[in-house]
Parts: sequence; C-alpha cells; structure tokens
Amino acid sequence: MRTHYCGQVTESLTGQIVHVCGWVHRRRDHGGVIFIDLRDREGLLQIVFDPDAAEVFAQAERLRSEYVVRISGKVRPRPAGTENANLPTGRIEVLGQQIELLNKAETPPFQLDDDSVGEETRLKYRYVDLRRPLMQQNLRLRHDVIRRIRNYMDAQGFIDVETPILTRATPEGARDYLVPSRTHPGRFFALPQSPQLFKQLLMVGGLDRYYQIARCFRDEDLRADRQPEFTQLDVETSFLTMEQIMAMIEGLVRELFLEVLKVDLGTLPHMSYADAMGRFGSDKPDLRNPLELVEIKDLVADSEFKVFAAPAQDPKCRVTALRVPGGSKISRSEIDAYTALVGQFGARGLAWIKINDKAKGRDGLQSPIVKNLSDAALNGILERTGAQDGDLIFFGADKFKVVCDGLGALRIKLGADLGFTAPGWAALWVVDWPMFEKDDKEDRWVALHHPFTAPKVFDAQAVENDPGGVLSQGYDLVLNGIEIGGGSVRIHRADIQQSVFRLLGISDEEAQEKFGFLLEALRFGAPPHGGIALGLDRLVMLMTGASSIREVIAFPKTQTAHDPLTNAPGTVDTR
Repeated sequence: MRTHYCGQVTESLTGQIVHVCGWVHRRRDHGGVIFIDLRDREGLLQIVFDPDAAEVFAQAERLRSEYVVRISGKVRPRPAGTENANLPTGRIEVLGQQIELLNKAETPPFQLDDDSVGEETRLKYRYVDLRRPLMQQNLRLRHDVIRRIRNYMDAQGFIDVETPILTRATPEGARDYLVPSRTHPGRFFALPQSPQLFKQLLMVGGLDRYYQIARCFRDEDLRADRQPEFTQLDVETSFLTMEQIMAMIEGLVRELFLEVLKVDLGTLPHMSYADAMGRFGSDKPDLRNPLELVEIKDLVADSEFKVFAAPAQDPKCRVTALRVPGGSKISRSEIDAYTALVGQFGARGLAWIKINDKAKGRDGLQSPIVKNLSDAALNGILERTGAQDGDLIFFGADKFKVVCDGLGALRIKLGADLGFTAPGWAALWVVDWPMFEKDDKEDRWVALHHPFTAPKVFDAQAVENDPGGVLSQGYDLVLNGIEIGGGSVRIHRADIQQSVFRLLGISDEEAQEKFGFLLEALRFGAPPHGGIALGLDRLVMLMTGASSIREVIAFPKTQTAHDPLTNAPGTVDTR
C-alpha cells in the first residue's frame, strides 16, 4: 500500500512519487491551500493540496483528525523560510495527487498533544493514547532494550527457556493469583510470582546458563513501579561465583546504557547493606543525593532528654541526625509538612535544630529541644554532622525501621525540594545482606531476599545457631534510588535448605508438601548455582525518564489493578 513511512520521506526523494499511509494528525487551511500533517510510527509528513486539482482538493477538505488515509504525491522542497528544522521531514513536502480514505474516525476522546489528560481516560482509550509519539518512543526503546538483552545473553552462552505459567502456590512473599482447575475440582493453579524454583531445577538439569524474558504475577498493593503482571529478565547460572554473576550482569547493564542512551555508567561501586541503611536509611540509596544520616546514639545516651535517651539505650533503636546545608531557610510550615511525611512511617515527631551562629554555642542555635541537651551533646552533634551557619539538622529517634524509613524518605524529599539530587545516573550494588530479619510482631524470622538464598558460609548448624548474624550471598542492583534487580547464589544442598525452612517456621511436613520436588532435586547432584532477575519495566521506565512503569507497558492496569480498557476484572457466567 505504501512505498515509504511518513518519517522517512526526505530530500533524497525530491521529485519522486511516494505512496504513504497513516493518520491525519492535523489539517490546516491556509489561503485556499490545504495542508495535512500525516502521521505514522516513524513521524510526521506535510502534504499540500492545491485547489487547481479540484477533485483531490475536495477530498482533502473532508478529512478530519485521525482519519486513516493513503496518499500519493510528488516530493518537493518546501518554500524558502517555511522549513521546520525540528522534523526529519521538515525540508520537504509532498504535493498530494491522490487520496484513498481507508477509514473514518469519530472525534477522538482527547488530542494527542494534550498532556493534561487524566490517566484513567488515557488507559480507557489506550489505543488512541498509544498513537502519541512519546508512547511510541517508549515502546520502541523497550523493544531495543530487549533486543540487545537477547543478543548479549546469546553471546554469553545462555539458553532461552520458557517456564510454566500454571504452577502451584508457594510462599514467596506476595499473594498469588489463583486459577481453579476444571479437571481437578477444588484444586488450584497459581500464576508464578517468578520462575525461581523452575530456573533452579533447570540448573539441576544441567542447562548451565538459562535466561528468559519472563512474565510474573503478584497480587500486591500497587504503586508507580509495581503492576499485578510485570516482565523481568530472569537469569540463572551454574558454577559461577557471586562476583562472576554480578560482573556479567553489570556488563549487560553498562552495555545497554552505552548503546541505547550513549551513557557510560562506569564501574559500579559495591556497598554493604549495613552501610546503606546506616548512611541513607534505605537498602536502595540514591547516590545522586549527598545528604547522609549520622548516628548519634553515643552522644545522647546519658541525656536527660528521654525522647533521645530512651531509644539511644535500646539496641533495637537508633538515633540519627540529618544535616541539611542551608536548611535554616526552611519555614516552620515546611517543617510541619516534613513532620507529617515521617509520621507516615510511624515516627512520633521530627526534632530539629537551626544553626544561626555556631560560634555562639547554644545561644546561636534555634530549636525547642536545645534546652534539653547538654553542651557536650550539642557540640558533639555539630562536630559529627559538620554543621555550619545556615544549616538545619533533623533528628530521628525510634525503632530502627521507623527511623530508617522516615528519615530515608525525608532525605529523598529534601533532595528533590532543595535541588540536592543531581541529574544523571548513579548505579551501585548492595551486598552483604543479612540472611534473616526478625518480625517482632509475630516473633519469627523472615528471609530478607527469599528462602532459597545461600548463606556466605555453607554450614547448616551455623545458620540455625545464629540466624541474626548470618550474611547471605544476595545482591541488589540499584539505579537512581530504585531497585532494578535482585539476585543471589542459591542453596544447592538439601540439608541447608531444610534448616532455612525450619528457621522460617516452615515445618518439615509443610516443606515436603510445598517444596518436596525442590528438596528431592537438590539430593540428585544439584550444582552450585545462582542468578538474578532484572525488572524490565522499571529499567525502561528509568531509561525513558517516565514517572511510572505504566508509561512503558502497552496495556497496564491502574493502581487499583483495574483495566479501564477492557473493564477487567469482570464477572463470569456461572456456567
């Protein structure tokens, strides 16, 4: 039907007849001459209709926005002074000689260049929304990323293997989506939260290097970087160390950024989990933001200010300071807003001190809490944080998680509000994760990654004797404060796997019922193995500069896991 895409008609075709197809992006009538901007996935092309060609001119007059047409005409230079340097086709136009109307269109629900359209409307009419150049660019970049991933994995000797979508429910951290079985009444399949167990079985099966662009499903509360169904690059290898796996995946990510965005991420630093939580209050720190938390428990442990002293004397708590350079200009109403922010994470307040004149000691400090702290404590806080005149210090004093979550979020918010967070890219590996953390509410251990992550020391007795002190061979890949990948070396011995299950409150009977096939496989010569999963939606979201993964998925759900386009989930006939 066509000889060229609209966006590919350039000066090299001057004088030639072209046949193009697409949507009417815009129609303009200028002094008896009609201009049509025709659009397809490759861009826009200006087509001119002269009234001297009465029949085709009359057809052009009847064209409306989003009509689908095929147009034939001669390529010619645009008149001097009318060129559009912003378009690849901006130096030429096509003199329309023939129009074939392929389909009419009703008035679209929104203009494609209207950025104020609500997301619910955009998703309801997603087929119109997808025509927007930005959406097309996002999906094409996604395609480019996946194409390059496949090339890289193939060059590294990996085999693409599909794993089941209908499987059995296993406790992996989120709720499963369940599918009733018609042939086995009362029994259910589960949609996979990840291909975790199957990719381990592939290693037992001797495939050595597996990868998959895998669809995964989790019934969990949604946000900007979560969807009930999502896509990940799933990788598993045998006979590679943790360092070798990380180096291989780092090579992939660096190549993607270099080839797709022309950005060199450089060698990625490694940071321990303890360091990340201590300095940034987060296991996925954004290193573009220079603000850091400073521990001050020792400075206030003997204070008469019980708000600080009580948590300072509790090993399950922390007391930290967050220095904000130039923060004394922050108003009281803004401080109240920041207090409300940390309150969302369980903090009971947000103490602060403004440094007006450091040389005057406590007289140069402004805060309701200054009178409750000794000179030694105040001087120690100022020295340790490096505070200067004009700065402000925020404090967190509570349970470890409350302080990390609250001040970690405050740090991110301040970085954005005050311009501390630099543009560009900052990636790192977070390593040396604890194997387990204690759930105080239920008084039980839970796995920080998942129950198949290997300890640094393969000793079942050591794992059971000191679960709180065991480090894992887990690793997370973080980019600009967002986790884009997580993996680990796996447990390849049945005795250690059973010890981990017992620590997590999974009895031998329950482990056999839910994971018996894995435990059995581990007894048949399972090799040392490990892998990683990269969140493709999150990665592409960051690479496109989008604010949500819904902007890089063709047909996403809303934050309530509803699809406005098909109105799913829907009812099903009783039969």
